[in-house]
Amino acid sequence: MPTHTRIRMFNTKETYPNQSIDNDLCQAVVAGNTVYVRGQIGTDFEGNLVGLGDPRAQAEQAMKNVKQLLEEAGSDLSHIVKTTTYITDPRYRELVYQEVGRWLKGVFPISTGLVVSGLAQPEWLMEIDVIAVIPESV
Repeated sequence: MPTHTRIRMFNTKETYPNQSIDNDLCQAVVAGNTVYVRGQIGTDFEGNLVGLGDPRAQAEQAMKNVKQLLEEAGSDLSHIVKTTTYITDPRYRELVYQEVGRWLKGVFPISTGLVVSGLAQPEWLMEIDVIAVIPESV
């Protein structure tokens, strides 16, 4: 019996064609009743960047991805317990956090935010990963 389920498996050769890496990853993992969502950025699941130069638009796309992945895992945004948000410029904080906050209004997760010197691709301005739970069936 598997101890976890991997959602949307992929290889980095396909997602990062401009880099020489060959790693097998997935977008989310369900372990028990916990969902771990890989860092999401302003790229949709077809690989299209949304919001070039626009941190708010990238945050919106990242949250669309988070919502979809949680639903595929049997959870939803209301069951997020922790977020970690990365921004590449402290001036993006307000725009990104306003957008994320719009999606998580009334959820009250714990949150960590970091300003980093860069992300995996130079056009990415923000990234968010989340941990959520799958509620027990009633």
